[in-house]
Amino acid sequence: MRTPIVAPCLAAVVLVAACASASYGPSDIRAGSTADDVQRRMGLPTGRYALPQGGTRLEYARGPHGKHTFMIDLDSQDRVANVQQVLTEANFGTINAGMPRDELLMRLGRPSHVRSGGRQGGEVWSYRYNWTFCAWFQVSVIDGRVHDAAYAADPTCDVSRAS
Repeated sequence: MRTPIVAPCLAAVVLVAACASASYGPSDIRAGSTADDVQRRMGLPTGRYALPQGGTRLEYARGPHGKHTFMIDLDSQDRVANVQQVLTEANFGTINAGMPRDELLMRLGRPSHVRSGGRQGGEVWSYRYNWTFCAWFQVSVIDGRVHDAAYAADPTCDVSRAS
């Protein structure tokens, strides 16, 4: 008996087309583009944040194993004002103790991984990012505020665990 291959092939074509409809990065999104242009190009955002000066920040996190989070700022007319990849050491350097959780989210977006903070309580948010060495940036969040932040080895790179 022959196994029909048409259905699996059709499913693969549909999956590839769906993936092609949204892009990993915003390389062709320019200032002045509309919010609809952004969504057609990037898909649905992973987060939305009201900007203090008005407008909206759209988050496009490419995790949990992706190493980029793109923030696209829209002005009050829903036009692109700024596009940036926020998982950088320069942005990590702006994260300070006492910062509200919501401000952390607006600056870095959702984390790649969240775990319990252990004895100190709260949570530890980990952000993978594009760097030569296998590390991630971790932020301790307690009672809705940043407690501290540091770099640590990314456990997915632990070679001893693979054997």
